[in-house]
Amino acid sequence: MQPLRAIMTPVLIASAFVLFLSFAIRSSFGVFQIPIAAEMNWFRTEFSLAIALQNLAWGLGTPIFGAIAERLGDRRAIFIGTLLYSGGLVFSAFATTPLGHQMLEIMVGFGIAGTGFGVVLGVVGRAASDSNRSLALGLTTAAGSLGQVVGPPLAQALLNVIHWSSVFMVFAALILACLFCLPFMKTQYRASKTEIEETFASILGRAVRDPNYLMIFIGFFSCGFQLAFVTAHFPALVTEVCASIRPDSLLAKMGVDTTAELGALSIGVIGVFNIMGTIIAGALGDRFRKKTLLVIVYAGRTLIAAWFIMMPVTPTTVLVFSVVMGSLWLATVPLTSGLVAYLYGLRYMGTLYGLVFFSHQLGSFIGVWLGGTFYDQFGSYTIVWWVGVATGVLSTVVHLPIKEAPRQAAVATG
Repeated sequence: MQPLRAIMTPVLIASAFVLFLSFAIRSSFGVFQIPIAAEMNWFRTEFSLAIALQNLAWGLGTPIFGAIAERLGDRRAIFIGTLLYSGGLVFSAFATTPLGHQMLEIMVGFGIAGTGFGVVLGVVGRAASDSNRSLALGLTTAAGSLGQVVGPPLAQALLNVIHWSSVFMVFAALILACLFCLPFMKTQYRASKTEIEETFASILGRAVRDPNYLMIFIGFFSCGFQLAFVTAHFPALVTEVCASIRPDSLLAKMGVDTTAELGALSIGVIGVFNIMGTIIAGALGDRFRKKTLLVIVYAGRTLIAAWFIMMPVTPTTVLVFSVVMGSLWLATVPLTSGLVAYLYGLRYMGTLYGLVFFSHQLGSFIGVWLGGTFYDQFGSYTIVWWVGVATGVLSTVVHLPIKEAPRQAAVATG
């Protein structure tokens, strides 16, 4: 393995900053649920559908932006995504109806796709060496985790002093900083002869007929279901269900006095431990079989989710869940993207990973939407939580038979 300073290239640093900004904003939307619904008199289902459509558009847009990046260049794809992201946030600030907000979140979702994993990890994957690719992907993903640490508390702090629509405008300005990263995101990757000779249609056809690719596609569903549900609904769940914070507790001494503040903090705690988890997962992915590591990650997430819902919801259980789930949160991303690159090469990695990521976002759509729908019907998130546990079991099992061996036509030169 190369020294860390050799891995931390301008390409990786710029790419990491783009993911940081994109995820800082994206991860904060759950914090807006209660203030927007209360002021606008919207049902929880209506706000949840907006975030669900955002996640679905993110999933649909990821392979599209992957294809744009492979045809027009990575930086042009990120440029387009940044403008869509910023524009969607500006228009969302003036939404007055649930339908209007839902349609605008589709625009935001496509913006996230253009500044998210599909394009950015494709840049990093092509810039990294074979021996350190998984670690480089983990480091970049960890930057997104750092954004998750900063985003929700920042949104909550801004909401304490300005209107939610003004917070959207602030975030719309912040995401434009991605444009300053573009000059540094130029790679020197050269495809191998076999990659050049193989057309996109042939490698896509080979992938969709491959049971291994289909199992990766299915397995990524629960990742999206669990992550999006927790991001969108966990702050509200903690706010409404968690036992009150004792005045003499460590949390109170740290300035966390209400369950609403604990809900925002919990997403940040997940992000903190996610930073370590994704880096460790990326490093391990360079040494061990990625499918085995994915089985461990999915099994761990399933067990901690089952434990949490069976325990009384207290500040302690919220923090324990946040720590453990955070350690496993985005650990799937460098392993899954690295597995796709290992099996099919780097030339079309953005699109092939983007198609797999669509499954992730389909799970995200269902998780967020079901959370709001079932809450409005039953006044509880318990049923949807158990659905998330069941999907975790499915993902754990479906990764076991994957054959982790590169296809000859997809081998890259590094």
